[in-house]
Amino acid sequence: MARHLAANGLTLLIMALVVLIGMVEWGQKRYSGPGPLAEAICLQVPSGTNMRRLADTMEAERTISDARLFRLGARYAEKTEDLKAGNFLVPAEASMSQILEIVTRGGQSTCGSEIVFRIGVVAREISVRELDPVSGRFVEQVAFDPVAEEAPAAYRTARGAPDMRYRVVVAEGTTRWQVVQSLAAVDFLEGGIDALPGEGSLAPDSYEVVPGTPQMALIERMERAQAGRLARAWAARDPDIPLESPQEMLVLASIVEKETGLADERRQVASVFVNRLRRGMRLQTDPTVIYGVTEGRAPLGRGLRRSELDRPTPFNTYVIEGLPPTPIANPGLLALEATADPDTTPYLFFVADGTGGHAFAETLVEHEANVVEWRKIEAERNAN
Repeated sequence: MARHLAANGLTLLIMALVVLIGMVEWGQKRYSGPGPLAEAICLQVPSGTNMRRLADTMEAERTISDARLFRLGARYAEKTEDLKAGNFLVPAEASMSQILEIVTRGGQSTCGSEIVFRIGVVAREISVRELDPVSGRFVEQVAFDPVAEEAPAAYRTARGAPDMRYRVVVAEGTTRWQVVQSLAAVDFLEGGIDALPGEGSLAPDSYEVVPGTPQMALIERMERAQAGRLARAWAARDPDIPLESPQEMLVLASIVEKETGLADERRQVASVFVNRLRRGMRLQTDPTVIYGVTEGRAPLGRGLRRSELDRPTPFNTYVIEGLPPTPIANPGLLALEATADPDTTPYLFFVADGTGGHAFAETLVEHEANVVEWRKIEAERNAN
């Protein structure tokens, strides 16, 4: 009897530890994952505010999703007493860990009017935004494409303001060509790019700059940021993933980045490719084929042709074994982390489900059924 009770007690203890570990991992992902902010805000921290009051205010205003988790993160980082008073620019989708760093590091620029150059996967845009002192949110005054349009008068006026702030925002999934070509069109940066950076080597992020910053200096800053992210993700990786080097992880992360834009899907998508690599299956992913056609110089702008899917190129993963020779885009931090630590799933296939996400399948029969459903959705959309 005593032995039976001891065995039951040990089982309960193990189960409790498993639950605890799961809760910790869930908390870490939520703390470091994208936050609820749909757009950048100016976060006001009055003098005398403590971390508890700030966390409660941010949760009420949907700047963060969980005040208690934010406070726990601050305590774990030993930054509870490091809160600085002032006005702080918090970017869209900022994680709790990012916000904690912003409000505790000091030396932060105050919020105000700003010129933002956004480099996206399919478009680029310069906008002039002014802070609404009542809401603490930015109001866009003017926006234009610096390549396709002449700078409007409102932009030229804003460029002359002595207290104007400047930021360059690079979206996840952009290619090196898109970043380099876009930077060349900005009139508040100087110089040129000495050499084309490696694909995948530029960290998608928001970069504050000053007028006259050399383009090459900004590129090097992006490279240092991406190298640091890659090193940290590789050090924290699941040791069982079938990747031999940080570069291989960067390649796979770029594929994950191009396959899904949903944060809660990245680890599932990564698991599909990891499962395929383990079984010696070809990756069979369209974004790599597209990169082989465009070299990342511009979006394809159409569907892939049958001839392109059959054509042998170093990037055609319907033809080659394993990974392509280089990344196919600049993956963001979440794609790197998902690739380093994918979900454990039996999935080998996925296809769009019509909602912006994907339907996953373990067998080819299940996958083909999902494809039929997707074709129906496509046909209905085309009919409308």
